[in-house]
Amino acid sequence: MGKPELHATRKSRHESGPAFQKCINPLCGATFDVSEVLTSCHRCGDLLDVEYDWDRVEVPAKLEEFERFWTQRHDPLRFSGVWRFQELIPFAPAEMLVTVGEGQTLCQRADSVADYVGVQPGNLYLQYEGMNPSGSFKDNGMCAAFSHARLTGAKRAACASTGNTSASLAMYSAVTRLLKAIIFIGSGKIAYGKLSQALEYGALTVQIAGDFDDAMQRVREVAKDLGIYLVNSINPFRLEGQKSVMFRVLEALRWEVPDWIVVPGGNLGNSSAFGKAFAELHHLGLIDRIPRLAVINAAGADTLYQLFQRRGVRWNGGQPDRTTIADYYQEMDQRNLRADTIASAIEINRPVNLMKCLRALEVCDGVVRKVTDQEILDAKAQVGSGGIGCEPASAASVAGARLLREEGVIDPAERVVCILTGHQLKDPTATVAYHTTDQDLFDEVLGQRGVRRASFANRAVAVPNELDAIIRAIQLYS
Repeated sequence: MGKPELHATRKSRHESGPAFQKCINPLCGATFDVSEVLTSCHRCGDLLDVEYDWDRVEVPAKLEEFERFWTQRHDPLRFSGVWRFQELIPFAPAEMLVTVGEGQTLCQRADSVADYVGVQPGNLYLQYEGMNPSGSFKDNGMCAAFSHARLTGAKRAACASTGNTSASLAMYSAVTRLLKAIIFIGSGKIAYGKLSQALEYGALTVQIAGDFDDAMQRVREVAKDLGIYLVNSINPFRLEGQKSVMFRVLEALRWEVPDWIVVPGGNLGNSSAFGKAFAELHHLGLIDRIPRLAVINAAGADTLYQLFQRRGVRWNGGQPDRTTIADYYQEMDQRNLRADTIASAIEINRPVNLMKCLRALEVCDGVVRKVTDQEILDAKAQVGSGGIGCEPASAASVAGARLLREEGVIDPAERVVCILTGHQLKDPTATVAYHTTDQDLFDEVLGQRGVRRASFANRAVAVPNELDAIIRAIQLYS
């Protein structure tokens, strides 16, 4: 009975285009049409990929050929840093694609940060996604999710969020008027810089008593019951847009593959998308090797680290040790463990893309590490002193690269790209607290999370309101 249904689905998807949805579980492998709104497989409950019949897609023979689209920046799709690569994300016709100018981002050589990390000058790059319209990497995926929602005729969209997803959803809803936005946040678990965006852009914001994991559970239930389009990264089309971050990294490096990609690990959407991007590029013959991937958890939200590094869970060709994962989640529940880190964007205990991330780690010969809030904030200050302001979660990538260099895993001669996921003004409170002379503020914001010092603080100099005193201070400190 199963085979005829699968055959019919396959025929349907080929009639509608080269794209289809496929269960990531190789023991299942069920396929579904792109017109279906799904967050998991009907048959086995696992996550879904967006897959392509590449023989039906006109992909340029070399990555360098994508450079010609820079001359078409008058076209909104080619202006977009996502849809400039639409031949590598071909799940919808061009007339259905949504853009607000996302992806105009910077891959910056950062020699001062290279010195801090411990690699040679010219070998450390910061991919700064804070330049996106809503201030974070989420816009890469949101434009793809909105495009799929438009394709399916959806009218409302919802998400659970620690802040960046809500800001992006609210912005796309406000600009495009395609979908009404509904946002679920946990109590006290969102930075004001991010919450202000959701409120200002007019989204319906629902705050529940609980953390992100609670909000994620509820929004999935609500979306299912009310038929609302879900835009969290459990949505496979979100991850298709996030692949473009790696396309832009390659573009900035003149299409040379770096040795390492280092990325913060929260809900694990980015790491999953990056692994998929490189697997596809390698399959298409557009790159001759795949970089290594390092996923960095905050110590206060280290589920991936505990499972991968401590308990040895691997993708294992699509057959991970699900019992060990279930046992660890049960242990967290029994001990009432809640994620707690200054890096609110990655303050997640149950990452929905765990399985896809395990797969990406296998594809990219990856490693997983965790870093403390102290290490995150010190790295953030080093990034800032180099002229780029990032939110705390972003700096986990730099702190993780430094740790891997100290361990000898990263060689000083290797080329490393650290992903900065969001803008500094997403969470200005943490920045001000780190650099402040106000001990009470420092203790209130950072001290309760185990941060004991501001190793690279740039504190204001207090002087009397007198010209001579001001001049003496400038001469002394400048």
